[in-house]
Amino acid sequence: MTHPDQDNAETPPVGEAALGGDAQGEASQRVIALVDDDRNILTTLSIALQAEGYATRVYSDGEAALAALQSNPPDLAVFDIKMPRMDGMELLQKLRATSDLPVIFLTSKDQEADEEAGLAMGADDYIAKPFSQRLLLARIRTILRRAAPLEPASEGSTTTATPENGMMVRGRLVMDPARHQVTWQGDPVSLTVTEFLILEALAQRPGVIKSRNQLMDAAYPDDIFVDDRTVDSHIKRLRRKFRKADPEFGAIETLYGAGYSFSDG
Repeated sequence: MTHPDQDNAETPPVGEAALGGDAQGEASQRVIALVDDDRNILTTLSIALQAEGYATRVYSDGEAALAALQSNPPDLAVFDIKMPRMDGMELLQKLRATSDLPVIFLTSKDQEADEEAGLAMGADDYIAKPFSQRLLLARIRTILRRAAPLEPASEGSTTTATPENGMMVRGRLVMDPARHQVTWQGDPVSLTVTEFLILEALAQRPGVIKSRNQLMDAAYPDDIFVDDRTVDSHIKRLRRKFRKADPEFGAIETLYGAGYSFSDG
């Protein structure tokens, strides 16, 4: 196994090589990128992930990771928040400008504000340190299953949204689960996997109130504990994205003390 001792973009063993396989091996494996300045964590997690059949790439700071994540995206990335040169928050912000790569944050227990900010910027999940490897692996499996790549539409093709082809139409909203695509009034809206599943759960039954627990079950189906503010942060992020396409967007309604609903009127 390559040891993650080199820590900048000019060192291919850290930035590009999969720890546990060559490029051909990666083709048949899910690839997890780990970004953390703690080399013990990088090594320990790499070993644990490889034991589960994943290929890993490791980076010891955000600057080293950013270009590689953009040019050669993995299937999922795990970021520490507190890092030198470029911390996890800045890395996520820059990455989200061009990518919806699933991201899990590693945080300290005293970083609740950072957790909320990370979710608001589009992180899919967070885990507080010290953390259980079993819990992290469970969340990685859940997010990867939801983000499984599907066959893209052929170039130049057009698809009419109908129940028969699996697409969901709710007024101005069109959702294509097969391609993980969303449009509002014909304009594309880019969502993370978690955001997509929460919106899908709401839009399936317009006007019906969904509790936070119901939305957590839709987005986190493996009995993983997620607190209420995680769902609230994802809802805020959804509203913000749709309001970029339509400043008057108000289809996601809050029922205080009860949960959320979707109105397609």
